[in-house]
Amino acid sequence: MPTPSTLVLVLVVVAFMIFAALIKRYKRCPSDKILVIYGRTGGSSAHCIHGGGAFIWPIIQDYAYLSLTPISIEANLTNALSKQNIRVDVPCRFTVGISTDADSMNNAAERLLGQTADQIQELARDILFGQLRLVIATMSIEEINADRDKFLENVSKNVEAELKKIGLRLINVNVTDIKDESGYIEALGKEAAAKAINEAKVSVAEQEKIGEIGKAEAVRDTRIRTSQANAEAVKGENAAKVEIANSDADRRSREAEALKIAVAAEKVQEANALKEAYAAQQVAEEARADRERATQRANVIVPQEIEKSRKIIEAEAEAEKIRVNAKGQADAIYAKMEAEGKGMYEVLTKQAQGYDKMVQAAGGDAQKAYMLLLIEKLPDLVRTQVEAVKGIKIDKVTVWDNGTVNADGKGSTANFVSGLMKSVPPLNDLFDMAGMNLPAYLGQKTDADDVTTQEAVGQEKKQ
Repeated sequence: MPTPSTLVLVLVVVAFMIFAALIKRYKRCPSDKILVIYGRTGGSSAHCIHGGGAFIWPIIQDYAYLSLTPISIEANLTNALSKQNIRVDVPCRFTVGISTDADSMNNAAERLLGQTADQIQELARDILFGQLRLVIATMSIEEINADRDKFLENVSKNVEAELKKIGLRLINVNVTDIKDESGYIEALGKEAAAKAINEAKVSVAEQEKIGEIGKAEAVRDTRIRTSQANAEAVKGENAAKVEIANSDADRRSREAEALKIAVAAEKVQEANALKEAYAAQQVAEEARADRERATQRANVIVPQEIEKSRKIIEAEAEAEKIRVNAKGQADAIYAKMEAEGKGMYEVLTKQAQGYDKMVQAAGGDAQKAYMLLLIEKLPDLVRTQVEAVKGIKIDKVTVWDNGTVNADGKGSTANFVSGLMKSVPPLNDLFDMAGMNLPAYLGQKTDADDVTTQEAVGQEKKQ
């Protein structure tokens, strides 16, 4: 019976073998190849990778490589019909290769996978021959022969589209020589050569003419320039003599000028030296003045500034104290007014509660409660009436009456006493203003009093 350590060793070996097998299924793609994974690839016929790598699932997937090595194809096209119905021979060499474009790689995987390089070359040659004939049929001999760039551009445009269908792309096109069976291109060459020769002969004759003319002009110029040179030599000698005399005069003038400049320079240097000395002395005096100002500032201005700052701080402190006191007084006044308001509120509240209880005591009749209040104040009212006539000294009043009787049947004395009593507020009028009737035992107005009152009012209106 195997031991536990043996079982563990067997499991480790099996796991290592499985891991090694899985590692072998990871395939890396070289830079000159395309890795084609086929089988179960998620819906597409193949999955192509250029560069990198991929894991190949066993059983359900497999892989192959497509080479990216360029393929050179020689396509010597003969008897191709041009636009002018002239047959030409166009020897060409094409360089093609498998494209790394995503769509082109899938086309190559579907159409070229498993084929050899020769088979791919033959397939591409057939496409190239057909497209080359098509391009030549759309161009004239002059265009094919003279405008090679246009010819190669048309070839590349048509061939590229067809090669892409099988996953290839055109790398290069090289046209060696173009010939035609009728000798048209050769005749064009001879015409161009003859034209070039004639142009060369004309150019030679033109150059010989220019040479003879140039020779004669050279002889003439030589004679003219020789004479001019002789004249210039004499003129130069004379000018030289004049220049020598002028140079001597200029030398002597410049020596005098230099001497004058030297003397002036010495004077200027002396003046500059004095000026610099004065400037240095001025700087020193200014420095001394600055030092004196700094000393005065330190001794006078700085203490005054300190004193000014101290007074400002004291003023601000005093202002803050006044503000605090004012705020305290305002708070006290507010508290006092608030207390008085609360006291007034309590008084009025209690008074209202007393009035409410008085109305309740009067059976809910406010008129009766009002009468009760008025009765309560009646002694005060009577006292007021008594006070009105209390100070009158009746024994000191003298009334002169001539015995005349007025229209109301009263004499002057009676009217005086009546008017005196009317100056006292009557209780009956007070009760009338309050909307109540005076009790009978306190006295009531008679109809005669009302009539008298009305007559008096009328008499006053007449007056």
